[in-house]
Order: sequence, then C-alpha cells, then structure tokens
Amino acid sequence: MPIAKGTFSAQLAEPARGSRLGEGPVIVDGHVRASTISIHNLHLHGELFTSYLRARHETFIVGRGWKLPEVDGMEFDQYDTPLSRCVVLHEYGEILAGIRLTPTTARCGAYTYMIRDAQLGMLPDIPADLLFMEAPVKDHIWEATRLFVSHNVSSDRRLKIQTILMQQMALSAQELGISHIIGIVPAVFQRWMKRIGMSAFPVGPLLSIEGDRTQAAMMRVGVRSN
Repeated sequence: MPIAKGTFSAQLAEPARGSRLGEGPVIVDGHVRASTISIHNLHLHGELFTSYLRARHETFIVGRGWKLPEVDGMEFDQYDTPLSRCVVLHEYGEILAGIRLTPTTARCGAYTYMIRDAQLGMLPDIPADLLFMEAPVKDHIWEATRLFVSHNVSSDRRLKIQTILMQQMALSAQELGISHIIGIVPAVFQRWMKRIGMSAFPVGPLLSIEGDRTQAAMMRVGVRSN
C-alpha cells in the first residue's frame, strides 16, 4: 500500500474542556484501561502509542500476513495522521485491543480515508465497488479501521474485551460530535454486533478482502449535531 506525502488540509479538532479525549487512561473494568489517543494528548500516554502500533504489527502483519508498511516492529499507513484518533484498551502496559477513527472529511496529500480511497481506485487490495453509494464526506461520519483484539487475550475474555472496545469507541465518537461510523467489517457483523448489544446496517455488498468475507457497514453512535 503506498504511503502518502503532503500536508494536512483539514483543521484538527481541539478536545473539549473536561473531556476524556484530553485526558490520560480511564479505568473501564478491573485493571483494564481505555485511552483515546490523539495528537493533543499523546504526551500523556508514554509509550502507549508505539505499543499500539506494535500490537497492530503482531495482529495484521505477523498474524494475518497482510503486506503493510512497517518499521521497527510497528505497523502504520497513510491514515495514521494527526487527524485520526486511536481507541486502545490496555492492562498493566499490555495492549488488549484497539481501533482507529478517521474523519471522512480528512485529507492528507492525495489520500482521504480508506473506504473512499478504495472507491476511487487508489487502493488495489480493496475492491472499488465496496459501497452501494458514493463514499460520504461529512463532519458527523467517521471511519473505523484497524479493529483488533490481541491474540494474547484469552478466549473467555474476548467477547468482553470486544464489547468494551466498541463501547469506548462509541463514547469517544459521541464526544467528538460523531453520529455515525462507517467501516469494513466481517460479513457476520450483524450477529456479532447483536452479541455485544449494538447494531449496524450494511452499506455495501459482500466482498472477499485478504481472504476474509467482509462488508461495509454503518453504525449509529450518537445524535447528529446541527
């Protein structure tokens, strides 16, 4: 996948005063902590961001065999910019799970966000016909990518960790004024979302990406702001 070069043309949103987006980790369950990492609070999290990128490397490059950019055991791509937020679950310094949120209004050089760039034919590994409609470019719609739960999370904890991750994603999204999140998810997403007490609806056909059966879906996470 090519790496974009260029300047950021979208304005970075400042975290609201008193918002968890501008703070350090939040305890969510036992010793499990949730952090929403942004360019504004990166300094509060020590090595958490690099540990998160290493966990992505372990999941997507080592575990799934995806051919992605990497350096020093960390996975990254052209969407890891100051425009994005990373929701990370961690426990005693170990990364449990994570997901990246990117505004659909983002632009970095030639790139915008993954689903739109795929539709525009810029990402050869993702089919261009992945949506039923034109990819949205709206302030209140963000994209979720790089969703994972670490292989170190035991099978009896995975559903709980998945649930906490999605709940924390929704809370962070609401604080950012997001009403909907779009993403490429497993084809069984409706059953999976029901298991964790959430819902989404398909916005694209069934596809095969990197050997996985997937589908684009839209999830409602908050009330749309005027």
